[in-house]
Amino acid sequence: MLVAASEAEKAKGFHVHLEDGDIAALMRALLKSERRVQKLELSATTVWIKRQGTETPSWWIKLQTFLAKLLPYTFMRPSPPLDGAGLMRRELETLQVFKARGFPVPPIIYSSLTAVVLGDVGPTIMEHMDAIKTARPAEHDALLVKSAEALGELHAAGLCHGRPHVRDFFLEHGRVGFMDFEERPQEVMPLETAQARDIWLLFLQVATRACDARKTCDAAFARWRENAPPRALEELCRLTGILGRFLPVARLIGRVRMGSDLRRFIMATDYLMNAVNPEAAVKKTGKAGKDD
Repeated sequence: MLVAASEAEKAKGFHVHLEDGDIAALMRALLKSERRVQKLELSATTVWIKRQGTETPSWWIKLQTFLAKLLPYTFMRPSPPLDGAGLMRRELETLQVFKARGFPVPPIIYSSLTAVVLGDVGPTIMEHMDAIKTARPAEHDALLVKSAEALGELHAAGLCHGRPHVRDFFLEHGRVGFMDFEERPQEVMPLETAQARDIWLLFLQVATRACDARKTCDAAFARWRENAPPRALEELCRLTGILGRFLPVARLIGRVRMGSDLRRFIMATDYLMNAVNPEAAVKKTGKAGKDD
């Protein structure tokens, strides 16, 4: 069981009390490695070290920035670029806000300007899903539905994740927990737009990972919609209407080469268009990305 740090320990960056041997092991790991994510076994617990500012922006962020300048769509804007210290501050602030609102998040063990040490939360939802997909497909799909429901609860609380993915979700006493808060889209777009983008990003996983795609998508969307703010639903209708304009081109490209990213885009966008506005759908989700 983790014990809160003393005031003297907090002044050194610790959020919980650690034994001297664990402190020494942690400091060695922080000083000797520059890996962005690192697992470390301590005497009483397992922790994850996460560093910011060690990587150059990905090609996706560069492309997103370029397209955002060309196209007048707010939902395409990337989060404001920050240095390592700024990225770490953003992540810690978001984690603490989520915790204050009652959502499960990893415990903070230690933090500095460019690194944070988090307590292990066990397998991610993606790891749970991978382990049971073949033997228990219904339970596998139920985790996707549960993830969408939790995202709706998050949105109802006036929050957004920024980059929701089942690899960034975990289970704590049956509840979905959240981690990896590297983006804050509500700083460059209205909150309802960021929330609509959230559910679209999650459906990139739901629509393509589900064993029973139609049933799971219907259930996941219904659970999200039960909790989601009405304005987020309105924004989702607008967002999918815009993205839907690119579906004919995407399908045409898919006839030549159907990559996994393109397939996710087609299936998620097509399904959500149909869900928020059935008359706008081009074709059923079950066919999107499969017959093309």
